[in-house]
Amino acid sequence: MARDILIFLIDIVFSLFGIALILRAWMFAIRLHPFNPYSQAILKATDWLVQPVRRVVPVSGRFDWPSILACWVTAILYLFLSWLVGMGGLLPPASAIGGLLLSGLLVGCKWLFNVIVWVTLIQAVLSWVNPLSPIMPVLFTLTAPLLDPIRRILPRMGGLDLSPLVLLVVAQVAMMILNHLAFTAFS
Repeated sequence: MARDILIFLIDIVFSLFGIALILRAWMFAIRLHPFNPYSQAILKATDWLVQPVRRVVPVSGRFDWPSILACWVTAILYLFLSWLVGMGGLLPPASAIGGLLLSGLLVGCKWLFNVIVWVTLIQAVLSWVNPLSPIMPVLFTLTAPLLDPIRRILPRMGGLDLSPLVLLVVAQVAMMILNHLAFTAFS
């Protein structure tokens, strides 16, 4: 019972921090204004890890490589701690290091699709309930690069926009595949 609770807490803490790192990289890629209060919260929550990495790994173009690398390291640490707790303190074998590194990448990608699901879902619900919410411009800016290509492909349905539904389904399927691959690579 205590082991299950500890694994649950590790999963929550590391997933939320990994998601914050992904949001930071995503905000950088779409050039979301850094003085937005939501941006400020994410920057403050992740600066302690990203700033030291930024001294070694440069940012290039639209890619915030320090945030992406920090997310990968967070995912590896998450998998390692989950292994330690799940196996009662037994270290993984040295032969599992390659699988751990690959699984860390896959878990980071899974967190990315998790962010896509939640941001899209929150935007869709708020567009019905409170379209003038102060967070709507931020959500629109985050999702527009993902939803616009789908909108160009889908036929017009009058005032009904099915692109968020398509994106949610694609992201969920991607998360299922990534989850299976991550735990297969590091099992």
